[in-house]
Amino acid sequence: MNPNYDTYAVAIIIAFSSIIIGGLMAAALTFGEKDAFFFALGSATAAWIAGYAVFLDRPRTFMILVGIATVMAMASAFVLAF
Repeated sequence: MNPNYDTYAVAIIIAFSSIIIGGLMAAALTFGEKDAFFFALGSATAAWIAGYAVFLDRPRTFMILVGIATVMAMASAFVLAF
């Protein structure tokens, strides 16, 4: 395995998950929106698992999980906005 993949995987796990958890979840809890909180939780979980897809050298799984994380983050932001 290429050691550079490990760096990218750790960056994905830390960056995406912490941004989603720190931002969207905090906003959802502040405004009392349960739906937005659960969308943000699902998004963070998908982004966290995507890091492991890089470790296991599964590019399709990685792209699907990143897509799921993105869609769920957008859904959380949409619920918060409206």
